[in-house]
Amino acid sequence: MKINNIDGEVVKDNETYILKDNTFLKNLVVSSTTLHPGKSTNGHSHAGKEEVYMIMSGSGTMELDDKRINIQGGEMVLIEDGVFHRVHNTGEIDLYMVCIFDGERNH
Repeated sequence: MKINNIDGEVVKDNETYILKDNTFLKNLVVSSTTLHPGKSTNGHSHAGKEEVYMIMSGSGTMELDDKRINIQGGEMVLIEDGVFHRVHNTGEIDLYMVCIFDGERNH
């Protein structure tokens, strides 16, 4: 399986993004999001869950509680338990990211 195409079941497909979950692994979900230019994710936090976001291509910003950081393809963001996070695509092309988290989707 190539990292730039993790396959999976389409969870959401709308004018904001395409979200897929690959549940091939027993304990981890590997999710991919194609976030369209000028769009933002809803933002959320999880009690008891940590996440790893790998930005594969594109650029934007990510909110982490009160902080806002710039992100771009090739970078990784570690999200601690309970931290609010939201991604904004500020670029002119789709922002493609892969997220890994433990257990089932609760957002």
